[in-house]
Amino acid sequence: MADLTLHTPNPTAILPPEGAPSGDPARDRYRQARIAHWEDLAARSDGPSRAARYYHRRLAEVYRYLVAPGQRVLELGCGRGDLLAALDPAEGVGVDFSPATIAQARERHPELRFVLGDVHALGDLLEGSYDVIVLSDLVNDLWDVQEVLEQVRALAAPGARIVLNTYSRLWEPALALAERLGLAQPVLYQNWLTAEDLANLLHLTGFEVIRHWQEVVWPVATPLIDRLCNRYLARLWPFRHLALSNFLLARPLPAEPPAAEEPLVSVVIAARNEAGNVPQIFARVPEMGAGTEMVFVEGHSRDNTYEAIEEAVAAHPERRCQLLRQTGVGKGDAVRAGFAAARGDVLMILDADLTVPPEDLPRFYEALRMGKGEFINGVRLVYPMEREAMRFWNLLGNKFFSLAFSWLLGQSIKDTLCGTKVLWRKDYERLADNRAYFGDFDPFGDFDLLFGAAKMGLRVIDLPIRYRERTYGTTNIDRWRHGWLLLRMVAFAASRIKFV
Repeated sequence: MADLTLHTPNPTAILPPEGAPSGDPARDRYRQARIAHWEDLAARSDGPSRAARYYHRRLAEVYRYLVAPGQRVLELGCGRGDLLAALDPAEGVGVDFSPATIAQARERHPELRFVLGDVHALGDLLEGSYDVIVLSDLVNDLWDVQEVLEQVRALAAPGARIVLNTYSRLWEPALALAERLGLAQPVLYQNWLTAEDLANLLHLTGFEVIRHWQEVVWPVATPLIDRLCNRYLARLWPFRHLALSNFLLARPLPAEPPAAEEPLVSVVIAARNEAGNVPQIFARVPEMGAGTEMVFVEGHSRDNTYEAIEEAVAAHPERRCQLLRQTGVGKGDAVRAGFAAARGDVLMILDADLTVPPEDLPRFYEALRMGKGEFINGVRLVYPMEREAMRFWNLLGNKFFSLAFSWLLGQSIKDTLCGTKVLWRKDYERLADNRAYFGDFDPFGDFDLLFGAAKMGLRVIDLPIRYRERTYGTTNIDRWRHGWLLLRMVAFAASRIKFV
């Protein structure tokens, strides 16, 4: 709405100023009361109060982190359109129930499209689909949250993200007191929904919650204090439980089985000093989907790895293969080179040491194709390992880093350094387009993908595999040098993902 204070939920876009009776007298009274209330506030105000501006500015920072520019974005309860404009959409559409507010939005942001109407009847107002749908401080004031989410589901593109935030129920007494003291605009009777309530409603309407978290512990602009509280303390127990706003990020679950036409699969194999494993790679990598392409990236080997791959390619003309010489350094560089050359719609990584059995790759493929997840991450730490598969300190380090990165990324990541990771090409291309946010920081390749997937809000699924001993060569991992590098990456991830 046009005159929101810090303590006033944003129940815009609820009901149109005109409309036929619903047949439910209580619902119609709800409609008329809110129309009168919010139109009156819009007419009496020229914008949010000084206190509210900080709150909305902080919300915009969070949403800009979550939503990459250049997407099709729909905001329900758009108010004056400032949040929608801050997301820099390729196509931005806002829906609001207040004529006065919509008029202000159109004047402030003529590059965007604003629709006057009732979000309970989105199907009558809008066509097409959207990459991102935003409900910011809206659900507290909806007549029927489930009804609205069902219509949101119909407008969500495949792979869309639904982002919503709502006031925490713990703040209900404080906000009521602020209203009585005249520190906040009066509001009508509200829905006070917990994060669990909203997760259940999203589940009922065909969505899966990817993660939920809290924002804004200190809702007042105060030099140094607001930054300390809202960027740092809000991420830590017990302070996060005191936050004002609950955020949820969700995706639509696949409504139908995948198409009968299966995709081409590209398996990228970074190979350094792995000549003895090459015959087994050709013998054991299975054909998947519409066919499997093996993309070898040889990385400055001291043995005859490149020649061994050349010979195997010539000996197996029935297999789709590419062989590249790595120009850069590190597995991460090799994976990026392989993905750039790959022709498949599904991109996989397989370590050339074969400690992850190639026979397990179809499990990754099916999990991705059936929509169980959008980023399938291999996990070596569930099943018992063969005796020499991973040394004790490596195992201990992997368990520590799995806990650290699960906390940082907001999703369960039980094994960060398992070499087998699978995702759709279209998602990788978006990740690569936004790689500048993190930079070229990762020599392993695993974290470049995990961090990018987390920032994009992809659903990461851990897939347990049995980790095997090497049968040829020695590991290229130096546990102490690379362990120190991983600690630095934890700090880097905290600054770029968690404390933002």
